[in-house]
Amino acid sequence: MAAQIRIGQGLDVHAFEEGNFVTLAGVQIPHTHGLKAHSDGDVVLHALCDALLGALALGDIGQHFPDTDPNFKDADSKVLLKHVYQLILDRGYLLNNADITVACERPKLAKHNLEMRQSIADVLNVDVTQVSIKATTTEQLGFTGRQEGILAMATVLISHAK
Repeated sequence: MAAQIRIGQGLDVHAFEEGNFVTLAGVQIPHTHGLKAHSDGDVVLHALCDALLGALALGDIGQHFPDTDPNFKDADSKVLLKHVYQLILDRGYLLNNADITVACERPKLAKHNLEMRQSIADVLNVDVTQVSIKATTTEQLGFTGRQEGILAMATVLISHAK
């Protein structure tokens, strides 16, 4: 019999490019740059998709939404997340919680935290208390420290609905 609880983790990175906002957790946040990507570049939702897919060994976001497919050009990552979560629901599982960390020097995310958490909760139809988002810097080290891009990591706990 399959495990009744499963853990998944995901990670995503996108480089900065020309632009005036970034989309994180489905929320447009003003910034001096945009994110380079085939879709909307939402590293938070991409990491969350990978965590959910990983929890049930369903592959990764690139297998489900390849960047070689023009259908996903400029795709809204909330739509991708909704599709991924439906795969979880179809297998009889529900999200217990998601814990997400975003690493970047800028933009500062604290004032957007609740809006980002609520955006994810709305897509997944869960309570906002089931979604945690934390932001950190890398103390000016590495590509995030040099402000070349953003990294997001997500961990999820799902359980089989009884």
